[in-house]
Amino acid sequence: MRMNATGRVLHDPKGGSFRFDAGAVCLDFAHTGGEGQYAIFESLHEPADLAEWLAQGPPAAVMTVTVTAHELTAAKALRQAIWDAAHARAAGRPLPAGAVATINRAAAAAPLIPELTADGTTAGWAPPVRATQALSTLAREMIELLSGPLAQRIRECAGDNCPLVFVDTSRPGARRWCAMERCGNRQKLRALRARQAMDP
Repeated sequence: MRMNATGRVLHDPKGGSFRFDAGAVCLDFAHTGGEGQYAIFESLHEPADLAEWLAQGPPAAVMTVTVTAHELTAAKALRQAIWDAAHARAAGRPLPAGAVATINRAAAAAPLIPELTADGTTAGWAPPVRATQALSTLAREMIELLSGPLAQRIRECAGDNCPLVFVDTSRPGARRWCAMERCGNRQKLRALRARQAMDP
């Protein structure tokens, strides 16, 4: 149930997959699909898809109340708001007013409530567990991220045409890529070929 254990496997519709750790669960959530050109990456097609994503860790919130179509719509609105706000912060632009309003609206709902098991050794979420609570928890995490010490470490991948956004939690603050196995290796290969082309 720890919200600081982040990262998910992303699937490319053209084939292949890779592990991407956005550094925050709310940013992981922002990469579950999108609008316009990002619609091909959509993974939340039905309310059950949202329930499945939330049940994975973290937040490891197994719904005890069925997710509704309205909650799915709200989830996609929050996802877009997190995406827009993260990209704005990464680019040094003011946060979009609509995104801020959407995040604040989601955060205003009651969040997930942690609960110890009877033996006091592990924790879960106190029932009933609703999607609205999980969305509130994600929104609150985004508020903490945007207003906290890591706000200036929200970055967009330096890879060509890679819009993935993450918070750099590394100690030196030198992370540049969504994943070394993806954009990092591509950049290394391009640099190698450029050097080889210059050699006599």
